[in-house]
Amino acid sequence: MTTTSPPAVRSGRLGIVGQLAAARITPLQKGYLKDEAAAVATLARLRTVAGKDALSIPHLWGLIDTGPLYAQGEDTNARPLREHELQWAEQAFYTALSLWATHQQSRRTGMHHGSGGELGTAIRRLMPANEITEPILKRFIRAGTAPSFSRLAQRLRELVMLLRQHDLPLDYALLAEQLYTWQQPGGPEAVRTTWGRSFHAYRPADTAGNDTSDSTRPHDTDKDAS
Repeated sequence: MTTTSPPAVRSGRLGIVGQLAAARITPLQKGYLKDEAAAVATLARLRTVAGKDALSIPHLWGLIDTGPLYAQGEDTNARPLREHELQWAEQAFYTALSLWATHQQSRRTGMHHGSGGELGTAIRRLMPANEITEPILKRFIRAGTAPSFSRLAQRLRELVMLLRQHDLPLDYALLAEQLYTWQQPGGPEAVRTTWGRSFHAYRPADTAGNDTSDSTRPHDTDKDAS
């Protein structure tokens, strides 16, 4: 009897989904921070689908170019994505972007940042050093044990709102790649293991000098506060 090995969860080199997420988020984030009307409007539309089935919402169609997902294999040695893989890829891509748009709302600095690292690391940063905040831990566990992708998206949105409150960034390119992996056979277990490992491996010294107390958090702006 043959068995299928769980997919690898990339934490360094990104695949096509993570690369595309980075390529699309980076200019949008720069435009948003410059208060460019087009970027502000795009984020407003993305926020409306955070935690929902992005592929079923017509107003996202054509909003952001996902052509590279369909061009996979044309100019590289990589094989083209199959139909079900394309669906996984688009779902992961739009879910990551909508969560980032929610996270970024009214923030004065970029909430997508490679140094934000894994989800587990970001969640651990919400807690005091050498202490576990049980309500936050429970939300993190609920995300890790989500029974479906739609439920996962909803629970990730709850975590993103906590990160936003404390101005803690996240690597959304990596998250997009992991959301793609999550939908594959064996993916939930592989992603859950990665998130758990990063949560336990975090040490406060990793972000020495960072203070997330109320006195140092930027205040919300009025921009697109709806």
